[in-house]
Amino acid sequence: MSRASRDTELARTAGMVLIDGRDINNPDDCASIMITLDHLIATVILTVMDRDPKKALIMFTEGTVPQVEKRIALYAANKRGQ
Repeated sequence: MSRASRDTELARTAGMVLIDGRDINNPDDCASIMITLDHLIATVILTVMDRDPKKALIMFTEGTVPQVEKRIALYAANKRGQ
């Protein structure tokens, strides 16, 4: 399995753990899922950035946000191509 495939599988598994049986069609559950996601992102970035809030914020704004935008755009392009 390639590293990219492994990363995708890890992301899917983490997503399912994060959703934790909540209903993605229920607005209250969606809000709860997003709060959990916010907490997860902050926890992971702070951990990776050695608990330095300044470094964590830079990593989030300059690294994480652009990469998430890129992945969503790629998904949209692939979906249009189907």
